[in-house]
Amino acid sequence: MSEVKKAPLSLSRLICYTKGKEDKIAVVVGTVIDDIRVYEVPCLKVTALRFTEIARARIEKASGECLTFDRLVLRAPLGQNTVLLRGPKNAHEAVKHFGPAPGVPHSHTKPYVRSKGRKFEKAIGKRNSKGFRV
Repeated sequence: MSEVKKAPLSLSRLICYTKGKEDKIAVVVGTVIDDIRVYEVPCLKVTALRFTEIARARIEKASGECLTFDRLVLRAPLGQNTVLLRGPKNAHEAVKHFGPAPGVPHSHTKPYVRSKGRKFEKAIGKRNSKGFRV
């Protein structure tokens, strides 16, 4: 499976998405990562491909469970009482370059530029605010 489909999910998003579903098992196809902005972690049952060390420790300290997919298959063979989650797949760097061409009116697409220096795509010599005008 590609890396885009395995986007990481933070602990704060996991808590937000499982609010009111504490009896279900959260299934994340990706990595569960820690979020220092969360002070109290509720009791969660989470299945994921990977956990960061701190995220696993915090979930288990709150008397929660960190499962792997082979353990999930033994516990819920048909996927009963599970919630399927994934991280924000459009948050990776390549998506910023998609869309209407850079420079087109109302385009927020990021251009592919070799460098962000003085000489690169700064419109020097085109207007007074950019150094000089020809």
